[in-house]
Amino acid sequence: MATHALELKHIKKSWGAVQVIHGIDLAIEEGEFVVFVGPSGCGKSTLLRLIAGLDDPTSGDILLQDKRVNNVPASERGLSMVFQSYALYPHMSVRSNLSFGLENLRMAKEEIDRRVNDAAKLLQIEMLLDRRPGQLSGGQRQRVAIGRAIVREPQIFLFDEPLSNLDAELRLQMRVEIANLHAELGNTMIYVTHDQVEAMTMANRIVVLRGGRIEQVGKPLDLYNRPVNKFVAGFLGAPQMNFLAGKIAPDGKLTMDCGLQMPVQLGETLVETMPCTLGLRPETIGVSLEGAGDMVVKVQNFEQLGAVTYIYTAFPNGETLTVQLAQQIPLKRGQEIGVTFDPERFHIFAGEGERALELKGRALA
Repeated sequence: MATHALELKHIKKSWGAVQVIHGIDLAIEEGEFVVFVGPSGCGKSTLLRLIAGLDDPTSGDILLQDKRVNNVPASERGLSMVFQSYALYPHMSVRSNLSFGLENLRMAKEEIDRRVNDAAKLLQIEMLLDRRPGQLSGGQRQRVAIGRAIVREPQIFLFDEPLSNLDAELRLQMRVEIANLHAELGNTMIYVTHDQVEAMTMANRIVVLRGGRIEQVGKPLDLYNRPVNKFVAGFLGAPQMNFLAGKIAPDGKLTMDCGLQMPVQLGETLVETMPCTLGLRPETIGVSLEGAGDMVVKVQNFEQLGAVTYIYTAFPNGETLTVQLAQQIPLKRGQEIGVTFDPERFHIFAGEGERALELKGRALA
């Protein structure tokens, strides 16, 4: 049997009478970059703290390299954690911040110097070693916080929303740097974020959480293209997937509240007509300025960003539709345009949990 870098078996966590983690089962392989993503309160940071040993599970087992570590102190698990707050000692130099934990472990000075210098070179902060945190930018402080994790040479890196305090430009830069760091070090990394863009761009695999439960696990594009339910479909993607209400018949005929009627090729059998939600990615919708297409909608607003145009429209019944075009087109508020839909790129959600119905040629992941 293959050894996993980390395995969670039936992990539950309660605070008094309130259960926040509801039986998580998950295996993470050596060298993976796994991102926990979900809305605030879904349990992703709690799960990370349980892995780190900062909190104890109510029940279940945490295994590192197939060894149960529930009772092993955080300092002995061979993990390093980077927090949302930089948590640097303000009165110490960058060099001292990097070396402090190793000195507490009574490591030889030569080894400490080697690790600090190697981490500084890797993160390109060699010129900052004699400065104090107050003399650094936010991005530089975050590099130091990551460096403090690197010098411990852990089995697994844990990141708890490390970029939340940075501005948009620095977030983009640090996303690239952390991804490059993973490629260079090859260590297993587990990263927590509420930002689906970070998840899509950084992860080998994404774990989507809701209410302390795993909704879906998979590669970023697998989750984007084949979400198992409406929640996952709506959480991943920017702009968000469009959702339109209606009904679907056993023969696959869609009758939507907005007036759209189209057939889809179902890959499963329905016993009766049932309420459903039609999911449409903004980039799958075609536009005609002459009004040709499957439906006519009114332009409420638009954003022209040069390489891409976002059009915010509405059907006569008030339901809204966002369209993304990889081109520039002339638009005016209030004008009517035609929109075209591709049945081969539909997503249909219905039944318990608003699960994705199977469509022919697109088996669920």
